Amino acid sequence: MDILIMVSQLVLSLAILIVLHEAGHFIPAKLFKTRVEKFYLFFDPWFSLFRFKKGDTEYGIGWLPLGGYVKISGMIDESMDKEQMKQPPKPWEFRSKPAWQRLVIMLGGVFVNFILGFFIFAMILWSYGETYLPAENVTAGIHADSIGQEIGLETGDHILYIGNEPFERFAPQNLIREVVVNQARTVTVERDGREVIVPIEDHYARMMASHDFRNHRVFTARFPFKVFQVVPDTPAEEAGLKPGDRVLNMEGISIHYFDEFQKYAREFAGEKVTIDIRRGDGSIASMEVQLTEQGTIGVFPYGADHFYETATREFGFFESLPAGYRQGMTFLTDQLKAFGQMFTGDLKASESLGGFGTITSLFPTQWHWADFWRVTAVLSLILGFMNLLPIPALDGGHVMFLLWEVITGKKPSDKFMEYATIIGFIIVISIVLYANGLDVVRWLG
Repeated sequence: MDILIMVSQLVLSLAILIVLHEAGHFIPAKLFKTRVEKFYLFFDPWFSLFRFKKGDTEYGIGWLPLGGYVKISGMIDESMDKEQMKQPPKPWEFRSKPAWQRLVIMLGGVFVNFILGFFIFAMILWSYGETYLPAENVTAGIHADSIGQEIGLETGDHILYIGNEPFERFAPQNLIREVVVNQARTVTVERDGREVIVPIEDHYARMMASHDFRNHRVFTARFPFKVFQVVPDTPAEEAGLKPGDRVLNMEGISIHYFDEFQKYAREFAGEKVTIDIRRGDGSIASMEVQLTEQGTIGVFPYGADHFYETATREFGFFESLPAGYRQGMTFLTDQLKAFGQMFTGDLKASESLGGFGTITSLFPTQWHWADFWRVTAVLSLILGFMNLLPIPALDGGHVMFLLWEVITGKKPSDKFMEYATIIGFIIVISIVLYANGLDVVRWLG
């Protein structure tokens, strides 16, 4: 069921983005009186799921959900309609229009994607506000996981800076972003009342950039162990643990924080232990619990936001627009930096790229509209960015040749455009196959 919810969100998100992207080409084409022969959501090789014709345009839904397209008369595109291009240019064809009009038509799709991404970010801020956990409120500091400890962080540290960036909002993913994208190589922490600078070596940065690390955190907030949910048919249920119980000790060892319980539970894995708890009504109870071989008992604890006060910033409609733009630009800037690091070899493409499996995993396993729209905004900006790459067969490839024409006054020949489109199409298909192949390898591994 979880995967079905994730796939459903992916399909709906892509459908919205594809239709609006293609509308970005369709609308200026019609405004410039250019004939559009087809407008399709998804590809339709051999047959379509649905179609109808209105005016000169056939509208439809294809069966292959790898994208969508508008077929514009008199344009060399992936349809490779050579017969049409052999005929003399018609006034309604793309090739008969001035270069500036053709440029507007080709930029329309990516323009819509960028505007849409910024707008969705803004509407999320307007509708839900921005809730965050101030770092100063996390009074118990961090819990450093095994990688964090290798780097030099210690449980109980209070993070002050990542590189030169103040750590004002407690967001563990910010460490990965600053280290991988902005190449920060130090973390400044407060430890036992003094400031300590922890260096981060390059190989840790490469590790954080890898695909396998994307669901990991170098540290989390430290918080007490209070039971939120008891999983049925587990040692916790058999022992009588209930939501709201707070674990005080295990085998006489005081338990102040959840990470301490995890540590000692691993040491006593497979054994029956005695724990003392404080019930929701304040009473104290003692019970025996059989730990699994993995050192678990079958509960979900309350998270940090239960123990530490969060803050929410509200946005008015007009205030949300520039804030959404800034969020989108921050994301795009990060993508550009990461892209540049792939070219320089600082980031490995094989560990950073992903296909439809990776994209699907961006969506949560439960349907929540704020999360759905947040991922859709990200995908819209990625779609705009990728389509702007100067690869023939993509919008950016057509824009590259049109800019050449505007600057030099020389229009590339139809034969040149035909070969360039074939080469570009091969490049795009190769990238898609490579990215999805990486997903398959990861899944098999």
